[in-house]
Amino acid sequence: MKAFHKISLSAVMLSSLMLAACGGQQAAPAPTTPAQEQPAAQAPQELKVNMNSGDPSTIDPGLAEDIPSMTVARAAFDGLLRLDADGTIKESVAEKYEVSPDGLTYTFHLRDTKWSNGDPVTAKDFEYAWKRVLNPETAAGYAYQLYYLKNGEAYNQKKVSADEVGVKATDDKTLVVTLENPAPFFPQLVASVTYLPVNQKVVEGNKEWANSPENYVGNGPFVLKQWEHKSKIIMEKNPQYWDEKRVQLTTLNISMIEDANTELSMFENGDLDWAGSPLGDLPLDALQTLKESGKMQTQATAGTYWYVFNTEKAPFNNKKIRQAFTYAINRQEIVDNVVPFKSSVALGILPTTMAFKPEGYFKDGDAETAKKLLAEGMKELGIDKLPEIELIYNTSEVNQRISTVIQDQWRKTLGVEVKLRNMENKVRKEEMRAGNFQIARSSWIGDFNDPINFFEVFKGGLNDSKWNNPAYLDLLAQSAKEQDVQKRNEILKKADAIVMDEIPAAPIYYYTYAWVKQDTVKDVVIDALGFIDFKYASNAK
Repeated sequence: MKAFHKISLSAVMLSSLMLAACGGQQAAPAPTTPAQEQPAAQAPQELKVNMNSGDPSTIDPGLAEDIPSMTVARAAFDGLLRLDADGTIKESVAEKYEVSPDGLTYTFHLRDTKWSNGDPVTAKDFEYAWKRVLNPETAAGYAYQLYYLKNGEAYNQKKVSADEVGVKATDDKTLVVTLENPAPFFPQLVASVTYLPVNQKVVEGNKEWANSPENYVGNGPFVLKQWEHKSKIIMEKNPQYWDEKRVQLTTLNISMIEDANTELSMFENGDLDWAGSPLGDLPLDALQTLKESGKMQTQATAGTYWYVFNTEKAPFNNKKIRQAFTYAINRQEIVDNVVPFKSSVALGILPTTMAFKPEGYFKDGDAETAKKLLAEGMKELGIDKLPEIELIYNTSEVNQRISTVIQDQWRKTLGVEVKLRNMENKVRKEEMRAGNFQIARSSWIGDFNDPINFFEVFKGGLNDSKWNNPAYLDLLAQSAKEQDVQKRNEILKKADAIVMDEIPAAPIYYYTYAWVKQDTVKDVVIDALGFIDFKYASNAK
């Protein structure tokens, strides 16, 4: 998830990956009932949801990095593969595909589909889109997701030309993809937002193409009809969509209400059909009542809520001080009293579906060790007083309460006063990217169920902590070349130990989604990683 994050995933592949990499743990099944293929709805159907983060930071699929941005992009675009109504990866724009015996070459054969402006969707659209994300001038934060392509990373680092990247449209209906190394999770990536196509003519014809409905051209279930910034987004069923008969909704209405109490009130008044995760939030004080009423649904997800340290700024350029601030947090207090039903204690970066050390790497709320490490760290820095410390977070009730509790814990345990500053989510991301912070609220929700997806947060363009460890990077490089599952796990286990010793980010809790919906709402697909897809949703009243 960088802040929030999401990408589709095959339930079958998820299970096999977890058995191989996670000791056989099972992912939580999607709580929704799969939809069966059926004719288009006979009457208009509108689904009203809320996005409590305000405006998406972007709705350009090649630049999307957070849940709000990816949700809109997924509604407006369609990839070669897509999460089906039953939670499995299925062919979408690709009618079929083959994989070579060595696992290095994927050949996708496209069906006849159209862009929302009537242009045909071709294999060249995918080649262009993928190379656009990798192009260093695009500055896409998710460019690393295409490093699995042969020469993908080399092109992103200006070492080779675009022509040398392992994706080629051999004709309008055939896309041949060559990987750097075998990647069993590659179909999950192909179904992700970052791998969606874009219309080259539209993108190159207007730099602002993704900022207004008039210029926004997609190939997915819905088209963007209205965008009142910081107010609402309205999307309507796309009559040009190849699979439009399975799209039941005629309108997807997304409000942008930041206050959780207002969101729940709107739901109770019938002004929203869905309130809570993954786009919105429920008031913390209402969770117990909603749980007891039986209205609230929950689902554990492969995501970690954490605080990122800026390792280039004092005092968090010192490992022991980062450890001290991390160990001093009492996560059980937060899980029990701040976000009940929505969390579990996190003592490691990796969520439980992929953890190498489920018991964690440190003791929760270890005050004595924290005090000792703080003193040692300050001595190493040659200071007897910490500089003024600030924690930034994006505005929400949950983030505000958590930051206040942790601020108090740090004050009592470490004798440190930490200033809190809240801001819009987009501004927080910009501040983090620019390095204008000391501690920042952030999170990561897995793009696919493999530890490498979490470890790559601490390298390259996503690494807001600016932490750098050559041994860690070498282990990640080794893991990419190791085809033996057990040996690869041993390599990644060493990387996990390094990142949890150095602590560029302090894990706080693992996510559990919580939401309420009207009884008429059916078939909103939420997979085991928490990604949401409205393609199959219905709301017949």
